[in-house]
Amino acid sequence: MASWMNKKLTQKQKKMLAQAAHNVRGEAYAPYSRYQVGAAVLAEDGQIYSGVNIENAAYPSSICAERVAIFKAVSNGNRRLLGLAVSTANGGAPCGGCRQVMREFGGTDLPVLILDGEGKIALETSLAELLPRSFGPEDLAS
Repeated sequence: MASWMNKKLTQKQKKMLAQAAHNVRGEAYAPYSRYQVGAAVLAEDGQIYSGVNIENAAYPSSICAERVAIFKAVSNGNRRLLGLAVSTANGGAPCGGCRQVMREFGGTDLPVLILDGEGKIALETSLAELLPRSFGPEDLAS
C-alpha cells in the first residue's frame, strides 16, 4: 500500500484547509447559479491549492471549485492529495464528477471537509463514504 494512503489530517491541517476554502469562495464566478463554491486541497508535499467554481453561459463549459483546486495541484506536479475542503453557503457536497477526480488523485480514504456558509466544518467524511464502490486506476486491466 502506498505511503500516501490511510490519510489522517491534523487539527492544524483541517483548520488551514477549511480557512483556504472558505476564504476563496467569494472569488467564485457564478453569475448564473449564484452558488459560490470554494475548495482547497492539501497536496502530499504540504502545499495547499485553492479553487473556485467558474461558470459559463454554456453550462457544460463550467468547472467546479474542487476540480480547479485539484487541477492546480496536479499542474504543479502534485499527484497525491492528503485532504480536501469545500465551502458553500449551505454545506453542499461535491458533485459526482468532482468525486471521481478526487478518487483519481486522493484515493478512497481521502479526508473531505464540508463547510457551511460561516466556514465551520459541517461534516468530516471520507471519499469512500461519498463515492462507495468507486472505480479507480487499479480497476483497469494492465
